[in-house]
Amino acid sequence: MSTEADWIHLVTRVVEIVGTAIIVVGSFGALAIFLFRMATGAGSRETLVAAFRSNLGQSILLGLEFLVAADIVNTVAVEPTVQSLIVLAGIVLIRTFLSFSLEVEIEGRWPWQKAAKPVRPVADKGSHSDDRAGGA
Repeated sequence: MSTEADWIHLVTRVVEIVGTAIIVVGSFGALAIFLFRMATGAGSRETLVAAFRSNLGQSILLGLEFLVAADIVNTVAVEPTVQSLIVLAGIVLIRTFLSFSLEVEIEGRWPWQKAAKPVRPVADKGSHSDDRAGGA
């Protein structure tokens, strides 16, 4: 461990391990929460499965972010060749596609779309019940 490249390589390995650990721990945590809620009857099956998928997806997304960061640092700082940059571009494209797919699965919309605002009923002070039915 005498050169700067060795230290950078070590740091990227640590970041990769952290990213992998986030995915593994998050997956088991999401599974444990799901199983606990199923055992206690804390909601309908559909609601619990949706929450499980959301928690699992969020863990995978966060872990993927760490893995992409490690790949970028390793490629740019340690091995800046044309071939390694092409490989990095492919990895980033695949992981970005996975991230977008998971985001759509979790949120039900593309990341660049705004979240739907909750619809609040507008109170009309002068309305009568027959006004709402279309009568004047």
